[in-house]
Amino acid sequence: MRISWEHGEISQKDHKQGKDSMTHVGIIGGTNLIHSKLFDDYQQQTVETDHGPVEAFQSPGNDVLIIPRHGHSSRKPPHQVNHHGNIAALQLMGVRHVIGITSVGSLSNEIPPGSFLVPDDYMQITGIPTFFHDDTIHITPILSNELRELILRTGRTHGFSIIDGGVYIQTTGPRFETRAEVRFFSGFGEVVGMNMASEATLAQELDMEYANLSVVDNYAHGLSGELSYESFMDQVTKHQESMDALLRNIISELQKTYK
Repeated sequence: MRISWEHGEISQKDHKQGKDSMTHVGIIGGTNLIHSKLFDDYQQQTVETDHGPVEAFQSPGNDVLIIPRHGHSSRKPPHQVNHHGNIAALQLMGVRHVIGITSVGSLSNEIPPGSFLVPDDYMQITGIPTFFHDDTIHITPILSNELRELILRTGRTHGFSIIDGGVYIQTTGPRFETRAEVRFFSGFGEVVGMNMASEATLAQELDMEYANLSVVDNYAHGLSGELSYESFMDQVTKHQESMDALLRNIISELQKTYK
């Protein structure tokens, strides 16, 4: 593996020797993050991994690494997201603590669009990814309580109402879920999305702490009104300002906590 910077390249070996300059906090975001203006002063770079190149943005102080989940110069649909590459890139850059920002659909009328939710568990029935194809290595899937508490505490300190807990159910995409699927999932979870469970599993396989902030941008299919990609994007735009404000405070707290 190697890291390609605008001013050159360094090898994986050289990078590991510079541990003091490593990034300790990583954020992976999707639809909500790609439209954010918070990272205009971050340096764009490409991290070369065994799973392909990953586009990333590093903070001016080199303490935060942002990865657009779907890519930046070219956008990958949910079922083609390079989760292995994204997580490998974070590990290569020295990240130990990861927060995923995901846009989700609500499985309950009591969780309206515009809500923030920090899951305490997740479910992925099929397509579970792994880095270990030749070894039998079992992890016990969990979400980081430390990072969850940081998100909740920071949001509430700054006046945001955040739902503590809930099950995130991951589907494959790119289509939305059927009404029948939504009725089934609503008996087991609070929100549904297409990415978080894969990230959480892979991050834990590489010994990284992972937590998630779910931004509810729509009701799941059949709960309320018409669900379409256009209406989904309208909701993303509507919630962008509040998401940016919350994320700004979370990043600031992460920078103070994990120096």
